Amino acid sequence: MEQKIEVQPADKVKIHRPDPDKRSNDYKPRSRIYVRDVKGTFEWFRRSFGFILLALFVILPWLQWNGEQAILLDIAEQRFRIFGLTLWPQDFTILAWVFIVSAFALFFVTTLYGRVWCGYMCPQTTWTFMFMWFEKKFEGSRNQRIALDRRAWDFDKFWRKAAKQTSWVMLALLTAMTFVGYFTDVRELFTSFWTFDAGFWATLSVLFFAFCTYGNAGYMREIMCTHMCPYARFQSAMFDQDTVTVSYDATRGEPRGGRARKKDPKELGLGDCIDCYMCVQVCPTGIDIRNGLQYECINCGACVDACNDVMDKMNYPRGLISYTTERNLQGGKTRKLRFKTVGYFVLMIVMSVALVWDIATRVPLQVDVLRDRNQLYSISMEGWVQNVYTLKILNKSQHTQTYTITSEGFTQSRIVGESVITVRAGEVGTLPITLEVHPDEVVERVQDVTFTVTNADGSIQSSHVSRFLYD
Repeated sequence: MEQKIEVQPADKVKIHRPDPDKRSNDYKPRSRIYVRDVKGTFEWFRRSFGFILLALFVILPWLQWNGEQAILLDIAEQRFRIFGLTLWPQDFTILAWVFIVSAFALFFVTTLYGRVWCGYMCPQTTWTFMFMWFEKKFEGSRNQRIALDRRAWDFDKFWRKAAKQTSWVMLALLTAMTFVGYFTDVRELFTSFWTFDAGFWATLSVLFFAFCTYGNAGYMREIMCTHMCPYARFQSAMFDQDTVTVSYDATRGEPRGGRARKKDPKELGLGDCIDCYMCVQVCPTGIDIRNGLQYECINCGACVDACNDVMDKMNYPRGLISYTTERNLQGGKTRKLRFKTVGYFVLMIVMSVALVWDIATRVPLQVDVLRDRNQLYSISMEGWVQNVYTLKILNKSQHTQTYTITSEGFTQSRIVGESVITVRAGEVGTLPITLEVHPDEVVERVQDVTFTVTNADGSIQSSHVSRFLYD
């Protein structure tokens, strides 16, 4: 007896499929998407990348560096500590470089491989699949979830729904606490939150981000990808005929139709697509990839794994749906090197070099010299010319530093008063000083003088040029 592949009727579950020929920006209410579980090579890669992302997210705030939290973005103190590097508002250029490099890296990858960031590394995708995993554990497979939602409420349905919601809430809370732990002491937060001793803003932040995680990954899901993420809208500007995307080979697959396993599709006048809708059922955004490239596609490859599995069962060659390019589908050869990719790559490298240079040349000390405007100069009892200055010294390191101030520009000069100051980490020290210069050295009305501030062991030094005045 001939075996047949079960074909899921299109009207079994209401699924909204966008019409590729209809150009409308009107938002339409979405139908519930019941995503079928899938196994395969790309699903394994996606889970692996998701696990790496999740592990890094959870572990990083708990790491210690020199006895302190390795990564702490302390907004209240306006201090960002990243391992041995401490950044202050004055170091905004480094943050700007990071964003610029990340943007060009995203553009470069998108030009080559489409929206793979969304499918494999995006936190929204990772957390959505985590929530879906709990959903499957408590409510069963796709068909079981559909049946569960359709039937009347009873004890079995109640406890399954309650268990799912509880797991979602706990996962959302742990996610939010970990995220807030990047901005405050994570060890103290995890202790104080569960004992109800956390501060108002810490508690509010955890609850707010928990609510966002719960809503985004539990209910909004594909709406975040299709309607709220700006990347979905501008990605097409980076696509071309040589961009690798998940694509359906219509030449091979059409016309579609169901058939027995051992029947030759050519004798039936059919293509290789058996119209089983497996590609639709496993899609996290609910699209039909056979309608062509759509902005809702996150390039996750779930439909590729599902279709390959069906092709294996039908003894057809794999690749009816695959990662390929438009040029390749048209019989051409994909070009990896092209102006767009080379341009993005060069800009990414240039910006990366600028970022490294900015970090390498950064001095954890900032000095400003303010000259006294109330008095141009004065003459000491010994006849030396005096100018008064105020030094503002910002300690941008992680530890308290003791600095010594020296001056250059005159052979016979000296600093009157204190020339040593101790400044705590992240604070600004103010030191008024008086510079005396021998009258024989003052040959012009305005001359440059350089003040140098050096820490105790000489590892940190910064200089600032000011003016010495004499009428």
